[in-house]
Amino acid sequence: MRYTTIKEHYQLNGDIRDREVRVIASNGDMLGIMSAQQALHLAEEENLDLVKISPNAVPPVCKIMNYGKFKFEQAKREKENRKNQKVMELKEIYLSMTIDVGDLNVKAKKAIEFLTEGNKVKVSIRMRGRQMAHSAMGVDVMRRFFDLMDGKATMDKAPVTEGRNILMILSPAK
Repeated sequence: MRYTTIKEHYQLNGDIRDREVRVIASNGDMLGIMSAQQALHLAEEENLDLVKISPNAVPPVCKIMNYGKFKFEQAKREKENRKNQKVMELKEIYLSMTIDVGDLNVKAKKAIEFLTEGNKVKVSIRMRGRQMAHSAMGVDVMRRFFDLMDGKATMDKAPVTEGRNILMILSPAK
């Protein structure tokens, strides 16, 4: 994933080559449509920058502002958003069609642990040989596994046979 810098998003001062731009003053007032040179002259009179904030509009919208302060606040806002973002992982638990009750309980405890951490859990059974003919047994094992969750999970995707696998996806209960 490539992070783009704020500089790549906005054109400033002399980089703005449009014939006409809609200008917003530093206090938020609409100054109207004028040439880019006039707008740049107004910005220089106030010792501020002319920043193109909406390049796709017709005519493009430019604002007179302190670009350094704007860039700082934008970076601060992005950092705050990244900090508040919760990354949810998908953990996987493998079962077998012939799993015993004790082993099923151990796997269920581990799944509950993953769910309380806020992660999703993908439960899967890989069928081998003759088990392919009895996929209903695998679905029953999945249902028993879900019953062991004690309401700590909700089923995002019910047990479904996909080729040789039976898959079920669980997410934390609200």
